[in-house]
Amino acid sequence: MGSISEPEPKVSYSKPPGIRLVEQIKKSPISYKTHQAIVLVVTFLAYASYHAARKTTSVVKSTLDPQSSITSLNSWPWRMSYLSEPAESRRLSRVLGDGWAPFNGSDGTALLGEVDLAFLAVYAIGMYFSGHLGDRTNLRIFLTIGMVGAGAFTAAFGVGYWANVHTFYYFLGAQVLAGLFQSTGWPSVVAVVGNWFGKKKRGLIMGIWNAHTSVGNITGSLVASALLRYGWGWSFVVPGLIIATVGVVVFLFLPVSPEDVGASEEDELPSPKKIGAGVTEPLLEPEVKGKESAVGFLEAWKIPGVAPFALCLFFSKLVAYTFLYWLPFYISHTAIDGKYLSSESAGNLSTLFDVGGVLGGILAGFISDRLGARAITAASFMYCAIPALYVYRSYGHVSMTVNIALMFITGMFVNGPYALITTAVSADLGTHSSLRGNSRALATVTAIIDGTGSIGAAIGPLLTGYISAKSWSAVFTMLMGAALIAGLLLTRLVVAEVAAKIEESRSRVSASRPQPAVLDV
Repeated sequence: MGSISEPEPKVSYSKPPGIRLVEQIKKSPISYKTHQAIVLVVTFLAYASYHAARKTTSVVKSTLDPQSSITSLNSWPWRMSYLSEPAESRRLSRVLGDGWAPFNGSDGTALLGEVDLAFLAVYAIGMYFSGHLGDRTNLRIFLTIGMVGAGAFTAAFGVGYWANVHTFYYFLGAQVLAGLFQSTGWPSVVAVVGNWFGKKKRGLIMGIWNAHTSVGNITGSLVASALLRYGWGWSFVVPGLIIATVGVVVFLFLPVSPEDVGASEEDELPSPKKIGAGVTEPLLEPEVKGKESAVGFLEAWKIPGVAPFALCLFFSKLVAYTFLYWLPFYISHTAIDGKYLSSESAGNLSTLFDVGGVLGGILAGFISDRLGARAITAASFMYCAIPALYVYRSYGHVSMTVNIALMFITGMFVNGPYALITTAVSADLGTHSSLRGNSRALATVTAIIDGTGSIGAAIGPLLTGYISAKSWSAVFTMLMGAALIAGLLLTRLVVAEVAAKIEESRSRVSASRPQPAVLDV
């Protein structure tokens, strides 16, 4: 007696609500390429909003701590007429000119450095845990919670303006919690993008995609600067609302992986034979598919290349985040062509550093793709950053045009390797051949690399808070030393890549030589 065949179970996919709605309206499934486009756009907006919220502190620094000295008085012309103004208009002038306790005292710069340290230290530590959790949870939900939480505590910092809070620990606590929630972002977005894009042209794609960092910084600077005239609290509240709103968009539309939404790659990805063809890389080898289970923290550290790139990023982010948190402050307290800029103007001008960073990230990704050498590209950019930093410090004050040009070039070389390591390199290592195609290591590997880098990002702004009170030249010396160490840490990988290129060149020459004819005697 034959058995009655049971109907095949219907596969249940965890499609985001927005994707389901779009498919219902279209009455047809969304294509694989459309999913990829959605991933790029949504993750771009998500991390841009993270950085926009993160950037506000650097813009507001000069308002909280105007450094009441002869130099800073010249940079705040409205203070000179303060006593002659009517009482109702003094409030805004007081906020912009006299600072905000407890940051307007003699130790105000150091306190601001400690607030930066609190944010970045918790951010760095939280990154390790976020990567671990991200590989074990629904990244869409995880990212949404992180963004809404980050928005809430970014806004809470600004609420201190209207609540007339002058307690240092209130602002410290708000930044600690904001940093904790912000740590959910980077491992999540890189893991999602890595799930949808193979290694081919990953450097260029992620280099362009990584412009979200600079776009977020620029947006944060412009928004925070524009809102300063209405009270510095708005410079925190509005970016906080923006990141929370984008978090809702993430919940509605972000597809975490092709498997989650039932999308088929079809002929989008190259065949296994094509994957193995081309340049042989000594470090970042192609990915293969296999049964997936989350990779442990220590196991991820053992992946070849993770430790050197993580340590390199430690010093690279030390440089990048010192500019992120202190560049507007530095500009507002440095005479350019004999003139000092207001806090708002300094914040707007500092965006050119990030514009250069966009170009640097794209160039680094494109060059590393063409060379097939991530380490050579990253190290070269770090070495070029050293003279760029020196020249900017030495000649940036000559004129506005010179300052703009040198700031742009410095941003290009500083952010180029930072962008490359945190995107393409992290994704490559997260799908390293030693993992046997396990894509569930992406968030963990990304968290290790960027988490280690974030420790440097915490140390740089903290040291700057203390060192800048005595000498900005000493700050730039510290940054040049960090850039040098970052390049040197990749020396072994650079040598390996150079050796591989030489061997490849020899093989091509040997293959192109005509074989000698064999004569029969």
